[in-house]
This record gives sequence, structure tokens and C-alpha cells, in this order.
Amino acid sequence: MRIWSIAPSYLDGKGLVALWRESLLMQKVLQGLTKGYTNHPQLKRFKNTTDPVGAIADYLRSVADEADKRGYHFDRSKIVKKSFGDTIPVTRGQVEYEFRHLLNKLEKRSPDVYRRVKGEKKIRLHPEFTQISGDVEDWEVIR
Repeated sequence: MRIWSIAPSYLDGKGLVALWRESLLMQKVLQGLTKGYTNHPQLKRFKNTTDPVGAIADYLRSVADEADKRGYHFDRSKIVKKSFGDTIPVTRGQVEYEFRHLLNKLEKRSPDVYRRVKGEKKIRLHPEFTQISGDVEDWEVIR
């Protein structure tokens, strides 16, 4: 399960579709509708909010917004009718780590997207997150 803190606009088509599917899975996990992934490290930041299901719903809406911009159709009816209305903190180190990880993936998988984003000076975040100072969180490792 890979839930990015960086803006979905950085992802190539494959990455955006994977993000949608994995975020929908996380929504089911947070709703208690699955047996697997319940202790996945990436759940922690959502579980630590006052409304985990609302937080993942807001996250999914932003992913769907990016899909709309690209002419994709992600079925918004799959998103629960809740809203968190706040942001989740993510450290600067985590954001930088994710961006480097994504660049490595894009260089091999989508060279055109890689060339477009590799020079980014100020990494934009997914709207669900707010950057704070700090290193990579030890609970979140993207593989």
C-alpha cells in the first residue's frame, strides 16, 4: 500500500490509478471492512486523526480531482460521504524521501513525466497534508 504525501499531479497515469485503488483499499481498512492491512504503517497517520474515515475520504476526493483534470473517470460514488476538514502533518524529510522515490520510479517507467518534474524546487503536497520540520517518519517507509 503506497499512499503519497506529495501532490498527485506528480504521478504518471499508472501511479495515479494505483494511488486510487490503494486509497480505496485503505478506506475499507479504516472502515473495518477488511481483515488484511489493518496494521499497515501508512494507516497510522490517518488513524491518528480525529476522523480517519473522513480523512481518507478527503484524500480520495483530491485524487479524483486530479483524475478529472486528466480526463480520467474515477467513480466518486466509492468515496464515503464523510469529510475530515483538516490536514495531517508530514515531515519535510518524508516529503523529500517520497519525491526521490517517485523520481526513481518515473525515470524508468515514464521518462517524459520524469523530465517534467525532476527539477521541481518546492515539492507540492497532496492537499490532505501540511508539511512540518523533521526527518523521515520511522513508521512510514515506501517500498
